[in-house]
Amino acid sequence: MAVKKKKKKKKRKPSNMKGITIGGGGKRPTKSGAGMTKKGVDKYRRQNPGSKLKTAVTGKVKKGSKDAKRRKSYCARSAGQMKKFPKAAKNPNSRLRQARKRWRC
Repeated sequence: MAVKKKKKKKKRKPSNMKGITIGGGGKRPTKSGAGMTKKGVDKYRRQNPGSKLKTAVTGKVKKGSKDAKRRKSYCARSAGQMKKFPKAAKNPNSRLRQARKRWRC
C-alpha cells in the first residue's frame, strides 16, 4: 500500500493595493478609463519603498522609446489577462478592457 501525500495549498501574498480605492482617488472609475491615478501611484510607492510603478502611457510616443516599450509590454501582459478572463474580455465596460483602451492597446 502506497501512502498518498497531501498537496500543500499555495498561500496568496497579501495585496499591496490595500487602501487604494476609486473613492479615495487612487483608481480611475471604468467610465474614465480604469487604471491608477498619479495620486494612487504615489500612495502605492510610499507603501512599497523601492517600487518603480508608474502611471499609464496614454499619449503619443516615439517608436522604440522607453514609454513605447512599456506600452508594448503592458499590452502583451494584458492580452494574456484577456485569455485568462474571457468574461472580462467580452465585456466592453470591464476594468481590463477600459485600461487597455486607455493604454491604446
